[in-house]
Amino acid sequence: MKNTTLIFRIGLLACSALAASAHDAAGGRPVRPLAQQHVVLDRSPHPPSVPLYTPSILRLPEGRLVAACERGRAWRKLGNPWARIYTSDDGGQSWAFRTAARISHGRLFQAGNALYYLGHDGDLQIMRSDDRGETWTRQAALTSGQQWHQSACNVWHAKGNVYLVMERSRKEIVKSWGVGSLAPVLMRAKETDDLSKIESWTFASELFFGDLVPGYKENKPQLTGFGVPFFSQAYPEAKDIGNHRKMAPIGWLEANVVQITDPNHYWHDPTHCTFHLFMRAHTGGTGYAALAKVVENKDGTMTTSLVTVPSGQAMLFLPFPGGQMRFHVLYDEKTKLYWLLGSQATDSMSRVETLHPDRYDLPNNERHRLVLHFSKNMVDWCFAGLVAAGAGYKESRHYAAMDIDGDDLVILSRSGDENARTAHDGNLITFHRVRNFRDLVY
Repeated sequence: MKNTTLIFRIGLLACSALAASAHDAAGGRPVRPLAQQHVVLDRSPHPPSVPLYTPSILRLPEGRLVAACERGRAWRKLGNPWARIYTSDDGGQSWAFRTAARISHGRLFQAGNALYYLGHDGDLQIMRSDDRGETWTRQAALTSGQQWHQSACNVWHAKGNVYLVMERSRKEIVKSWGVGSLAPVLMRAKETDDLSKIESWTFASELFFGDLVPGYKENKPQLTGFGVPFFSQAYPEAKDIGNHRKMAPIGWLEANVVQITDPNHYWHDPTHCTFHLFMRAHTGGTGYAALAKVVENKDGTMTTSLVTVPSGQAMLFLPFPGGQMRFHVLYDEKTKLYWLLGSQATDSMSRVETLHPDRYDLPNNERHRLVLHFSKNMVDWCFAGLVAAGAGYKESRHYAAMDIDGDDLVILSRSGDENARTAHDGNLITFHRVRNFRDLVY
């Protein structure tokens, strides 16, 4: 990406940043949470040592809900399988535990008549269910000798195939959070194949963040004009920012995949062979996501590259509400809109030395407001509502996954209450329902 100018658009995010004080035009009422009430899917048996992570949720055609999450740290050290899968037949009011597995960052999805749970334990790992999530096969490895990463981001179905992104980690000497050494890898498989077999999958080419930015490993990344990175970096280590807080080298992670369906869109591909990857951008600031694309070639291979705009310039970052944190994108065929579930930052410009001791990490790493947006083009976003919020520094609502259940959105959130260790290491997985979500469109 030598001598490449990174194009971006400014001013889109004001409605999201002001959501806390926004008023609805009809009644002059302050914004109220759409789904503050919740059902607890899982509760940590010991919040200081067993945080809960990676919520994933799937609605089956007949109405059953399937959900998953994982338990961390001490739970694993005791030798327990940490991923847990549940089902509900009453709309999420009660849940039946079904199985456990040694899979991290797992996501649920359906392909053909089978359900799958795909994540990693270093190598990619997968399980299959042929009875609507009641019983599952033993987990099977899809790769050997590799390191992978992700979260329970979205799955895209098109042309009889299923598409999703996992991130391969390159073996580098990184003494910090290594998001600069991740490559988002689009994976494709036929819906009717057995996806628990490696031969069913095609992997796109790999594009590592650290290779895109000149000067990255010399701690002088050449990204000028829009304040990235916000804090200095010290590759391969984390930079001490003060007040016991550190900034890892910049990078991307936790990719969602979509296709642009509007034929009038600049990025629309009439051959339907282009997929766009929208990723959390770790920059130390807020309001940007990272962007890449994958093109299916005539021989069936898939090539990953950066997106270009009409001027010919590359676009690595783009304005995106909540792009600094893991988000979930869902396409609704009825409204022809993309729906975005993510985190809202409210005080990312606070100096680190002024942050409360219970406030997690850097100022931009805020996790207590879960918000919803919609868009017709994945670039311009309209604020739809505040889904749920925690009251204190530890009471997070974040890293959520969602699916459509009739007229509603069903949401599974990585959450915490006053007993949580931190906002990052929550003690709850909570289920929420946004009723009649399409009525939020204006």
